[in-house]
Amino acid sequence: MHEVVLHLGSNMENREQYLEKGIALLDMYVGKIIRNSSIYETAAWGVTDQADFLNQAIILKSGLKPHQILEKIQAIETLLDKKTAFRWGPRTLDIDIIFIDQIVIDHKDLQVPHPRLHQRKFVLASLEEIIPNWNHPVLNQSIRELLNICKDQSKVIKRT
Repeated sequence: MHEVVLHLGSNMENREQYLEKGIALLDMYVGKIIRNSSIYETAAWGVTDQADFLNQAIILKSGLKPHQILEKIQAIETLLDKKTAFRWGPRTLDIDIIFIDQIVIDHKDLQVPHPRLHQRKFVLASLEEIIPNWNHPVLNQSIRELLNICKDQSKVIKRT
């Protein structure tokens, strides 16, 4: 069984409902949810001229192989009408694989750990709530340490 850390984000229509539906589908098709963070509201990252996002991190246990996890996640995003007109644009639900155990994968369609997680305060804040001492297998720093040195000054508001 793999311990998988995912990050979900939504900034279209009923954002909370998309997070809830995404988590339910992940629990059904990818693996058993064992922990989830609070929901955080943040300004869009990258392309900032769009609605604010709701974000949440989850941990699940999965018997699937890494590429199978990715395929299931992409199917869930499609099922929930993910449409991205451009990179970092608005979306109903975006699910990123952050970690799979301490595995490092550098494949054209799957990179684990997520290559930019340490640059994004909104990701680190939700991760810090549920796995503050998780060690990044490439950067060799904990989530808490990465959050403390993150240069991203975006506002991150804990909602629930």
